[in-house]
Amino acid sequence: MENKQTRKEIVNMLLAQDINDKDEADLMEMLIDKQISINVEKEESEKMTFGDKVADKFSAFAGSWKFIIGFSIFLIAWMIINGIILVKSFDPFPFILLNLVLSCIAALQAPIIMMSQNRQAKKDSMRNQNDYQTDLKSELILEDLHDKITILIKNQNKIIKYIEKKENKNNK
Repeated sequence: MENKQTRKEIVNMLLAQDINDKDEADLMEMLIDKQISINVEKEESEKMTFGDKVADKFSAFAGSWKFIIGFSIFLIAWMIINGIILVKSFDPFPFILLNLVLSCIAALQAPIIMMSQNRQAKKDSMRNQNDYQTDLKSELILEDLHDKITILIKNQNKIIKYIEKKENKNNK
């Protein structure tokens, strides 16, 4: 095709609803020939760094019941050991060292979880964009099929009228 427009120009025209028949044909050709859907998980996993993988695993563990139960057991054990069992405890009540440890854990845990959430938000955005492109492609293909079926029905009606006309002539 001569004077072919770029995909970006065609999509911009589509979004602006400024499409003539030639542009629509170019857009249909581009959308039908090109695979639009992607596997977001695969795309993202190929780009992940070691730090990204660690952050995701840490976030998965920190948001699990294993972590909550395990950390609760750790806290109760700390309090029992320092409050009841040890005569001369290393962290007596009100457990200032425990508060420091918890603050440090929270200070480190929050940004790691946020990194993982930001990456998840990027994946969600990619999925949404992928869904939009797939829906757009499906809508355009369906519209094209609808137009073709309409043309077929019109031609079929013309053929039926022509046959009826011939039959009426032959019956007279």
